Amino acid sequence: MELIERVARQDDAALKLLYDRAGSRLYGVALRVVGQREAAEDVLQEAFLAIWRTASGYHATLSPPLAWMGMIVRSRALDHLRRRTSDRAHLTQEFDDTVAQTLRDADPTPADLTEASQEATALHQCLGRLESRQREVVSLAYLRDLSHGELAEQLQLPLGTVKTWIRRSLEKLRDCMARYA
Repeated sequence: MELIERVARQDDAALKLLYDRAGSRLYGVALRVVGQREAAEDVLQEAFLAIWRTASGYHATLSPPLAWMGMIVRSRALDHLRRRTSDRAHLTQEFDDTVAQTLRDADPTPADLTEASQEATALHQCLGRLESRQREVVSLAYLRDLSHGELAEQLQLPLGTVKTWIRRSLEKLRDCMARYA
């Protein structure tokens, strides 16, 4: 309680001491929510910045200090997960829009339009059969022209997982598209 009061007065040393005493427990909360070490570290940093900014509004009668800080960490972790999900949904939509735009851009003949429409429909149906995470990896690989390593880093997945998902997804797409050929 004393440390939070000192933090409320913008005491840097108190914030460091508070971090030293409660950081590992709060990191554990963040890690359980986000599931990744690097993301949990980011969440913990955001949480301590929030603690620094809001310590003056803390009331001991409402909750114990660790519970109050734990709620801040949990809130920041959930915000992180929501941002990540929103970003991924946007990327998948971007891929769909790019494919649709590519099909509309050329000056096609009626025969080209018919063939392109059939291929686009087939591709859309085949992509829809992929699991969402696999579709996301394939979409990013071809829309953003990202390497396997860049994909793994951006999605915070092991490199082997990314390579496996791309290989399996392309095999599924190839098999599926062969039925339409």
